[in-house]
Amino acid sequence: MTAPTTNHQFKLARRPVGMVKRSDFDYTQSPVAQPGDGEVLVKILYISLDPAMRGWMNEGKSYIPPVGIGEVMRAGAVGRVIVSNDPKIAVGDHVVGTLGVQEYAVAKGKQLTKVDPRLAPLPVYLGTLGMPGMTAYFGLLDVGKPQAGETVVVSGAAGAVGQVVGQIAKIKGCRVVGIAGGQDKCDYLRSIGFDAAIDYKHQDVQAALKERCPNGVDVYFDNVGGEILEAVLTRLAMHARIVICGAISQYNEAKMRGPSNYMMLLVTRSSMTGMVVFDYASRYAEAAKEMAGWMATGQLKTREDIVAGLETFPDTLQKLFKGGNTGKLVLQVADA
Repeated sequence: MTAPTTNHQFKLARRPVGMVKRSDFDYTQSPVAQPGDGEVLVKILYISLDPAMRGWMNEGKSYIPPVGIGEVMRAGAVGRVIVSNDPKIAVGDHVVGTLGVQEYAVAKGKQLTKVDPRLAPLPVYLGTLGMPGMTAYFGLLDVGKPQAGETVVVSGAAGAVGQVVGQIAKIKGCRVVGIAGGQDKCDYLRSIGFDAAIDYKHQDVQAALKERCPNGVDVYFDNVGGEILEAVLTRLAMHARIVICGAISQYNEAKMRGPSNYMMLLVTRSSMTGMVVFDYASRYAEAAKEMAGWMATGQLKTREDIVAGLETFPDTLQKLFKGGNTGKLVLQVADA
């Protein structure tokens, strides 16, 4: 194999205003960096595209520092090691980590996790067995605390996190209602075991919730915020738990909209709790083992929406905010 000499990268050029655009990035070319002691050089094969990336581009206080202007855009990725200066990682190993939107990345070996493509396709390690899956697992089970027989509602239900949340809730004996945009997505949700699906693009969400959740909503896993959060607040059961995972409907707005009817939390003695998956890093292996077991028995199904070509990154990222993907959105950089 000829050693690579050129690395193509997407760097953040400016803080986006509104919908993220291609002009917010610089597509650059630079020499491939060489790893130092304890580091490895990774040829990136697949990049994870996540709603959180939009927040990472904004300046200001958050759970993680923003991407700096001129820095390679932050992203999770999986790839193959082609040079290693870490005795615990061999050339040819497949690894996952925060490697950025680029073709090649140098990273410290201790910051990477080895994965086995014989056990699951590589894109799955960016979805169900990656950050979205961990978010679903801990957000639902540790924060939402669903009990068998309860009603769980999930927004953004056909996305990377939502599809896993709903299936885990079913495994735990809950009745599950998914909210998604479009008939195809709603059909997909029913095909993976959701009891009901609400098409927010063509249905009155509040009326549909009243019909689908006659006894109220016990757990609401919120990925979208905005009007849908407002609607669910009116249908809470007593002592309901709302898990605030994201607010994708608001990420491109100049001013985020909060719920005006939040006092329903008081009326129903309910709670609304934010969760950040990185807080559970020490337990990722525990979750991965259990979810891999569910996948092996067919209880947990996975779906990836794979788009080829690093150069398509800005346009492919927009699919997240336009509802253009079903399942986990992944950018394929090279042939595995």
